[in-house]
Amino acid sequence: MKKAIATLVTLLALVGVVNAESVKVDSGLKKYEVVPGVSGTLNSIGSDTLNNMMTLWAEAFKRLYPNVTVQIEGKGSSTAPPALIEGSSQLGPMSREMKSKEVDVFEKRFGYKPTKVGVAIDALAVFVHKDSPIKGMSLVDVDSAFSSTYKLGGKDAKVWGDFGLEGSFKDKPISLYGRNSASGTYGFFLKTALGKGSYKTTVKEQPGSAAVVNSIANDISGIGYSGIGYKTSGVRALPLSKSGKSYNEPTLGNCLNKSYPLARILNIYVNKKPGQKLNKLTIEFIKFALSKQGQEIVVKDGYYPLPAAAAKAFLSALEK
Repeated sequence: MKKAIATLVTLLALVGVVNAESVKVDSGLKKYEVVPGVSGTLNSIGSDTLNNMMTLWAEAFKRLYPNVTVQIEGKGSSTAPPALIEGSSQLGPMSREMKSKEVDVFEKRFGYKPTKVGVAIDALAVFVHKDSPIKGMSLVDVDSAFSSTYKLGGKDAKVWGDFGLEGSFKDKPISLYGRNSASGTYGFFLKTALGKGSYKTTVKEQPGSAAVVNSIANDISGIGYSGIGYKTSGVRALPLSKSGKSYNEPTLGNCLNKSYPLARILNIYVNKKPGQKLNKLTIEFIKFALSKQGQEIVVKDGYYPLPAAAAKAFLSALEK
Protein backbone atom coordinates (compact mmCIF):
# COMPACT_ATOMS: atom_id res chain seq x y z
CA MET A 1 0.00 0.00 0.00
CA LYS A 2 2.83 2.39 0.87
CA LYS A 3 4.37 1.91 -2.57
CA ALA A 4 1.03 2.13 -4.33
CA ILE A 5 -0.03 5.44 -2.86
CA ALA A 6 3.31 6.94 -3.82
CA THR A 7 2.62 6.54 -7.53
CA LEU A 8 0.80 8.90 -9.82
CA VAL A 9 -1.24 6.00 -11.17
CA THR A 10 -2.79 5.44 -7.76
CA LEU A 11 -3.28 9.15 -7.22
CA LEU A 12 -5.24 9.29 -10.46
CA ALA A 13 -7.39 6.39 -9.36
CA LEU A 14 -8.04 8.11 -6.05
CA VAL A 15 -8.90 11.54 -7.40
CA GLY A 16 -10.85 10.65 -10.53
CA VAL A 17 -11.39 13.42 -13.07
CA VAL A 18 -9.31 16.55 -12.43
CA ASN A 19 -9.90 19.99 -13.88
CA ALA A 20 -6.54 20.81 -15.44
CA GLU A 21 -7.44 24.48 -15.94
CA SER A 22 -7.46 25.44 -12.26
CA VAL A 23 -5.68 24.38 -9.11
CA LYS A 24 -7.96 24.00 -6.13
CA VAL A 25 -7.50 22.20 -2.85
CA ASP A 26 -9.64 19.09 -2.60
CA SER A 27 -12.76 19.94 -0.59
CA GLY A 28 -12.45 16.56 1.10
CA LEU A 29 -9.26 17.52 2.89
CA LYS A 30 -9.74 17.88 6.64
CA LYS A 31 -9.16 21.18 8.40
CA TYR A 32 -6.32 20.95 10.89
CA GLU A 33 -7.39 21.24 14.53
CA VAL A 34 -4.97 22.33 17.26
CA VAL A 35 -4.28 19.72 19.96
CA PRO A 36 -2.81 20.23 23.44
CA GLY A 37 0.71 19.31 24.50
CA VAL A 38 2.66 20.13 21.32
CA SER A 39 6.00 21.79 21.97
CA GLY A 40 9.72 21.36 21.34
CA THR A 41 12.14 21.61 18.44
CA LEU A 42 11.62 19.99 15.05
CA ASN A 43 14.54 19.68 12.63
CA SER A 44 14.19 19.29 8.87
CA ILE A 45 17.19 18.54 6.64
CA GLY A 46 16.94 17.76 2.94
CA SER A 47 15.53 19.01 -0.33
CA ASP A 48 16.07 22.51 -1.71
CA THR A 49 12.96 22.07 -3.87
CA LEU A 50 10.86 21.70 -0.72
CA ASN A 51 12.76 24.35 1.23
CA ASN A 52 10.32 27.22 0.73
CA MET A 53 7.29 25.00 1.28
CA MET A 54 8.78 23.64 4.51
CA THR A 55 9.42 27.21 5.65
CA LEU A 56 5.85 28.28 4.92
CA TRP A 57 4.49 25.23 6.75
CA ALA A 58 6.80 25.92 9.69
CA GLU A 59 5.69 29.56 9.97
CA ALA A 60 2.02 28.60 9.91
CA PHE A 61 2.57 25.72 12.34
CA LYS A 62 4.38 27.98 14.80
CA ARG A 63 1.46 30.40 14.75
CA LEU A 64 -0.68 27.52 16.01
CA TYR A 65 1.96 26.32 18.48
CA PRO A 66 4.07 29.24 19.79
CA ASN A 67 6.19 26.89 21.92
CA VAL A 68 7.44 25.01 18.84
CA THR A 69 10.68 25.77 17.01
CA VAL A 70 11.19 24.40 13.50
CA GLN A 71 14.71 24.50 12.05
CA ILE A 72 15.01 23.95 8.30
CA GLU A 73 18.07 23.24 6.17
CA GLY A 74 17.60 22.70 2.44
CA LYS A 75 20.88 21.81 0.76
CA GLY A 76 19.65 18.87 -1.32
CA SER A 77 17.79 15.58 -1.04
CA SER A 78 20.99 13.58 -0.57
CA THR A 79 21.44 15.25 2.82
CA ALA A 80 18.15 13.83 4.15
CA PRO A 81 19.00 10.12 4.61
CA PRO A 82 22.20 10.63 6.65
CA ALA A 83 20.47 13.24 8.82
CA LEU A 84 17.66 10.80 9.62
CA ILE A 85 20.15 8.03 10.32
CA GLU A 86 22.28 10.23 12.57
CA GLY A 87 19.20 11.54 14.37
CA SER A 88 20.00 15.17 13.58
CA SER A 89 16.57 15.61 11.97
CA GLN A 90 13.10 14.20 12.40
CA LEU A 91 11.99 15.24 8.91
CA GLY A 92 13.80 14.35 5.68
CA PRO A 93 12.18 16.19 2.75
CA MET A 94 13.20 14.71 -0.62
CA SER A 95 12.28 15.57 -4.20
CA ARG A 96 13.14 12.03 -5.27
CA GLU A 97 12.69 8.63 -3.72
CA MET A 98 15.47 7.27 -1.55
CA LYS A 99 17.94 5.15 -3.46
CA SER A 100 18.12 1.48 -2.52
CA LYS A 101 21.60 1.95 -1.05
CA GLU A 102 20.30 4.80 1.16
CA VAL A 103 17.44 2.60 2.36
CA ASP A 104 19.88 -0.24 3.01
CA VAL A 105 22.11 1.94 5.20
CA PHE A 106 19.06 3.12 7.16
CA GLU A 107 17.74 -0.43 7.56
CA LYS A 108 21.13 -1.72 8.67
CA ARG A 109 21.17 0.92 11.41
CA PHE A 110 17.59 0.53 12.65
CA GLY A 111 16.35 -2.86 11.46
CA TYR A 112 13.46 -1.40 9.45
CA LYS A 113 12.99 0.88 6.45
CA PRO A 114 12.29 4.62 6.57
CA THR A 115 8.69 5.72 6.03
CA LYS A 116 7.86 7.89 3.03
CA VAL A 117 5.04 10.44 3.17
CA GLY A 118 3.91 12.16 -0.01
CA VAL A 119 3.14 15.83 0.70
CA ALA A 120 2.70 17.50 -2.71
CA ILE A 121 2.81 16.97 -6.47
CA ASP A 122 5.40 18.66 -8.67
CA ALA A 123 5.67 19.09 -12.40
CA LEU A 124 9.43 19.24 -12.81
CA ALA A 125 9.61 22.00 -15.39
CA VAL A 126 11.97 22.64 -18.28
CA PHE A 127 12.26 26.42 -18.25
CA VAL A 128 13.37 28.76 -21.01
CA HIS A 129 13.66 32.54 -21.11
CA LYS A 130 10.25 34.19 -21.40
CA ASP A 131 11.12 35.54 -24.87
CA SER A 132 12.40 32.26 -26.29
CA PRO A 133 10.37 31.29 -29.37
CA ILE A 134 10.55 27.52 -28.83
CA LYS A 135 7.04 26.12 -28.38
CA GLY A 136 7.74 22.76 -26.75
CA MET A 137 10.11 19.80 -26.58
CA SER A 138 9.97 16.04 -26.64
CA LEU A 139 12.00 14.00 -24.18
CA VAL A 140 14.29 13.14 -27.10
CA ASP A 141 14.86 16.88 -27.59
CA VAL A 142 15.61 17.29 -23.89
CA ASP A 143 18.03 14.36 -24.13
CA SER A 144 19.70 16.04 -27.12
CA ALA A 145 20.11 19.31 -25.25
CA PHE A 146 21.34 18.08 -21.86
CA SER A 147 22.85 14.63 -22.37
CA SER A 148 26.24 13.43 -23.52
CA THR A 149 25.13 9.81 -23.79
CA TYR A 150 21.73 10.09 -25.56
CA LYS A 151 20.06 7.14 -23.82
CA LEU A 152 16.63 8.30 -25.05
CA GLY A 153 17.72 8.47 -28.67
CA GLY A 154 18.76 12.10 -28.88
CA LYS A 155 21.64 13.52 -30.86
CA ASP A 156 23.96 16.35 -29.97
CA ALA A 157 22.25 19.74 -30.08
CA LYS A 158 24.45 22.78 -29.55
CA VAL A 159 22.51 25.68 -31.08
CA TRP A 160 18.82 26.54 -31.05
CA GLY A 161 18.67 25.99 -34.81
CA ASP A 162 19.09 22.27 -34.05
CA PHE A 163 15.49 22.44 -32.75
CA GLY A 164 14.21 24.27 -35.83
CA LEU A 165 14.43 27.85 -34.58
CA GLU A 166 15.09 30.45 -37.23
CA GLY A 167 16.15 34.08 -37.40
CA SER A 168 18.33 35.46 -34.64
CA PHE A 169 17.95 32.23 -32.62
CA LYS A 170 19.19 29.88 -35.32
CA ASP A 171 22.87 30.14 -34.42
CA LYS A 172 22.52 31.00 -30.73
CA PRO A 173 24.36 28.45 -28.54
CA ILE A 174 22.08 26.56 -26.15
CA SER A 175 22.96 27.72 -22.63
CA LEU A 176 22.31 24.91 -20.14
CA TYR A 177 21.53 25.29 -16.43
CA GLY A 178 20.93 22.58 -13.84
CA ARG A 179 21.39 21.50 -10.24
CA ASN A 180 24.36 19.90 -8.52
CA SER A 181 24.64 16.21 -7.70
CA ALA A 182 23.43 16.67 -4.09
CA SER A 183 20.02 17.58 -5.47
CA GLY A 184 17.15 15.15 -5.81
CA THR A 185 16.01 17.19 -8.80
CA TYR A 186 19.38 16.52 -10.46
CA GLY A 187 18.90 12.79 -9.92
CA PHE A 188 15.25 12.70 -10.99
CA PHE A 189 15.98 14.64 -14.18
CA LEU A 190 18.96 12.40 -14.94
CA LYS A 191 16.87 9.26 -14.53
CA THR A 192 13.66 10.41 -16.21
CA ALA A 193 14.70 12.95 -18.85
CA LEU A 194 18.13 11.51 -19.74
CA GLY A 195 17.38 7.80 -19.35
CA LYS A 196 20.01 7.37 -16.62
CA GLY A 197 22.62 8.78 -18.96
CA SER A 198 25.17 11.51 -18.26
CA TYR A 199 24.96 15.29 -18.33
CA LYS A 200 26.99 17.36 -20.72
CA THR A 201 29.96 19.02 -19.07
CA THR A 202 28.61 22.36 -20.32
CA VAL A 203 25.64 22.28 -17.92
CA LYS A 204 26.18 25.13 -15.49
CA GLU A 205 25.37 23.62 -12.09
CA GLN A 206 23.61 25.90 -9.62
CA PRO A 207 23.40 25.58 -5.83
CA GLY A 208 19.61 25.88 -5.71
CA SER A 209 16.42 25.90 -7.75
CA ALA A 210 15.98 29.66 -7.48
CA ALA A 211 19.47 30.16 -8.91
CA VAL A 212 18.62 27.97 -11.91
CA VAL A 213 15.49 29.97 -12.70
CA ASN A 214 17.18 33.32 -12.12
CA SER A 215 20.02 32.35 -14.46
CA ILE A 216 17.57 31.44 -17.24
CA ALA A 217 15.62 34.66 -16.72
CA ASN A 218 18.83 36.58 -17.39
CA ASP A 219 19.94 34.53 -20.40
CA ILE A 220 17.88 34.70 -23.62
CA SER A 221 19.52 31.44 -24.76
CA GLY A 222 19.02 29.73 -21.41
CA ILE A 223 17.27 26.46 -20.66
CA GLY A 224 17.21 24.50 -17.43
CA TYR A 225 15.09 22.44 -15.06
CA SER A 226 13.50 23.12 -11.69
CA GLY A 227 10.37 22.43 -9.66
CA ILE A 228 7.31 24.26 -11.01
CA GLY A 229 7.02 26.14 -7.71
CA TYR A 230 10.08 28.23 -8.62
CA LYS A 231 8.52 29.67 -11.77
CA THR A 232 8.86 33.45 -12.17
CA SER A 233 7.69 36.00 -14.70
CA GLY A 234 11.10 35.91 -16.37
CA VAL A 235 10.83 32.30 -17.54
CA ARG A 236 8.39 30.03 -19.33
CA ALA A 237 7.73 26.35 -18.58
CA LEU A 238 7.81 24.36 -21.81
CA PRO A 239 5.06 21.90 -22.74
CA LEU A 240 6.69 18.47 -23.03
CA SER A 241 5.98 15.30 -24.95
CA LYS A 242 7.04 11.71 -24.49
CA SER A 243 6.88 10.98 -28.22
CA GLY A 244 6.97 14.38 -29.91
CA LYS A 245 3.44 14.00 -31.27
CA SER A 246 1.64 16.20 -28.76
CA TYR A 247 2.97 18.57 -26.14
CA ASN A 248 1.45 18.72 -22.67
CA GLU A 249 1.55 21.64 -20.26
CA PRO A 250 2.82 21.01 -16.70
CA THR A 251 -0.65 21.17 -15.12
CA LEU A 252 -2.06 19.19 -12.20
CA GLY A 253 -4.38 17.25 -14.49
CA ASN A 254 -1.55 16.33 -16.85
CA CYS A 255 0.59 15.22 -13.91
CA LEU A 256 -2.15 12.96 -12.63
CA ASN A 257 -3.01 11.43 -15.99
CA LYS A 258 0.71 10.97 -16.74
CA SER A 259 0.62 12.90 -20.02
CA TYR A 260 3.18 15.33 -18.59
CA PRO A 261 6.31 13.15 -18.47
CA LEU A 262 8.23 14.82 -15.62
CA ALA A 263 5.61 14.65 -12.87
CA ARG A 264 6.72 13.52 -9.44
CA ILE A 265 5.65 13.27 -5.81
CA LEU A 266 7.48 15.40 -3.26
CA ASN A 267 8.08 13.41 -0.08
CA ILE A 268 9.02 13.75 3.56
CA TYR A 269 10.81 10.72 5.01
CA VAL A 270 10.59 9.93 8.71
CA ASN A 271 12.05 7.36 11.06
CA LYS A 272 9.02 5.39 12.23
CA LYS A 273 9.47 2.07 13.98
CA PRO A 274 6.80 -0.40 12.87
CA GLY A 275 4.03 -0.72 15.44
CA GLN A 276 5.02 2.47 17.25
CA LYS A 277 3.61 5.93 16.76
CA LEU A 278 5.74 8.90 15.78
CA ASN A 279 6.41 11.46 18.49
CA LYS A 280 3.60 13.98 18.87
CA LEU A 281 5.45 16.99 17.44
CA THR A 282 6.47 15.18 14.24
CA ILE A 283 3.08 13.60 13.56
CA GLU A 284 1.22 16.86 14.18
CA PHE A 285 3.47 18.73 11.76
CA ILE A 286 2.82 16.14 9.06
CA LYS A 287 -0.91 16.18 9.82
CA PHE A 288 -0.83 19.94 9.32
CA ALA A 289 1.05 19.61 6.02
CA LEU A 290 -1.57 17.15 4.75
CA SER A 291 -4.53 19.18 6.01
CA LYS A 292 -6.66 21.69 4.13
CA GLN A 293 -4.54 24.58 5.44
CA GLY A 294 -1.30 22.75 4.65
CA GLN A 295 -2.30 21.93 1.08
CA GLU A 296 -3.44 25.52 0.55
CA ILE A 297 0.17 26.45 1.33
CA VAL A 298 1.28 23.96 -1.34
CA VAL A 299 -0.81 25.85 -3.89
CA LYS A 300 0.47 29.19 -2.60
CA ASP A 301 4.02 27.96 -3.15
CA GLY A 302 3.25 27.09 -6.77
CA TYR A 303 3.06 23.30 -6.45
CA TYR A 304 0.04 21.01 -6.73
CA PRO A 305 -2.02 19.68 -3.80
CA LEU A 306 -2.69 16.05 -3.04
CA PRO A 307 -6.16 14.57 -3.48
CA ALA A 308 -7.90 14.11 -0.13
CA ALA A 309 -7.93 10.32 -0.50
CA ALA A 310 -4.18 10.25 -1.05
CA ALA A 311 -3.52 12.48 1.97
CA LYS A 312 -5.75 10.22 4.07
CA ALA A 313 -3.90 7.11 2.89
CA PHE A 314 -0.50 8.56 3.74
CA LEU A 315 -1.72 9.54 7.21
CA SER A 316 -3.31 6.16 7.82
CA ALA A 317 0.00 4.44 7.03
CA LEU A 318 1.76 6.77 9.51
CA GLU A 319 -0.68 6.18 12.33
CA LYS A 320 -0.40 2.41 12.33
